[in-house]
Amino acid sequence: MIFQGSPTPEDAEYDRALRPTTFDDFVGQAALRENLHIAITAALGRGEPLDHVLFAGPPGLGKTTLSHLIAASLGTELVVTSGPALGAPRDLAGTLSRLQRGDVLFVDEIHRLPRTVEEYLYSAMEDSAIDVVLDQGGPTGRSVRIRLEPFTLIGATTREGLLTGAFRSRFGLVERLEAYPENDIHEILRRAATRLQFPIEEDAATLIAGRSRGVPRVALRIQRRVRDLAQVREHATIDAATAREGLDRLRIDALGLEDMDRRILRALIDRGEPTGLKTLAAIVDESEDTLAEVFEPHLLRCGMIDRTPRGRVATRRAREHLGLDGPAQPEAGALPFG
Repeated sequence: MIFQGSPTPEDAEYDRALRPTTFDDFVGQAALRENLHIAITAALGRGEPLDHVLFAGPPGLGKTTLSHLIAASLGTELVVTSGPALGAPRDLAGTLSRLQRGDVLFVDEIHRLPRTVEEYLYSAMEDSAIDVVLDQGGPTGRSVRIRLEPFTLIGATTREGLLTGAFRSRFGLVERLEAYPENDIHEILRRAATRLQFPIEEDAATLIAGRSRGVPRVALRIQRRVRDLAQVREHATIDAATAREGLDRLRIDALGLEDMDRRILRALIDRGEPTGLKTLAAIVDESEDTLAEVFEPHLLRCGMIDRTPRGRVATRRAREHLGLDGPAQPEAGALPFG
């Protein structure tokens, strides 16, 4: 069971139910929130749209939630789309032309925009205008400039390095979201328990927070599964014993590693030499993007892998954690829910 990556429709509905409605309700990322507060207050004071914003960081840290909060703070509409959905300039032209003054256009996975669409955005971001080609390819083809209402573009990316310098420079605010400390995750779980009307004990919240990889989305998914277990056991609260049993059933170990993390480590250990991302992806049967964006950041933070010029290698700590070299840390075992 993989808890990382993009949310399923069920997860998205669950996340929306627990989404904070104001910046005061948003836990964590204090410096980022302060920067946004200053920028929003200044823009409202001048009666101008907010500068374009770029959010970078691993999945599940709150980029979409922050975009909703920005639009709510500005008192404008939020239009949501994604890089893969905008395959050609015409896909973007219709969206841009419908925006009202000050509206917020949120583009998730903005690093996956085709280059032609990215370049099409330049004039929209800087000049509030786009050039539309009429009768493209015909003898009478001509370009018409369409004026747009000033708007705010918010881009979210897990691969900031894939954005061109020209595109990145057009964002007035560039903010990177980092993994959350355990005390922030603990507070997120406590607030979620209040909204779900299913209490969680302090020890249980601490246990889940310590295995959530510093990602609120992961912590909330674990909380939901553990709540299911507590409900089936006819418990009135989520206690530490139930949380521990739930984590064991989900095969999430003491470092927050899941089955795929352990498969990655074993693959690197078995090869015994630096391994490129493409080769590793083929071995574990997972996409290169998912490995790079979802699993690798946590393995690097835990000191389980190193990146070398020749590829990824497992560290001695990884061997010890899997019980393959020196004192082993036992893995969470047992069976998934069924």
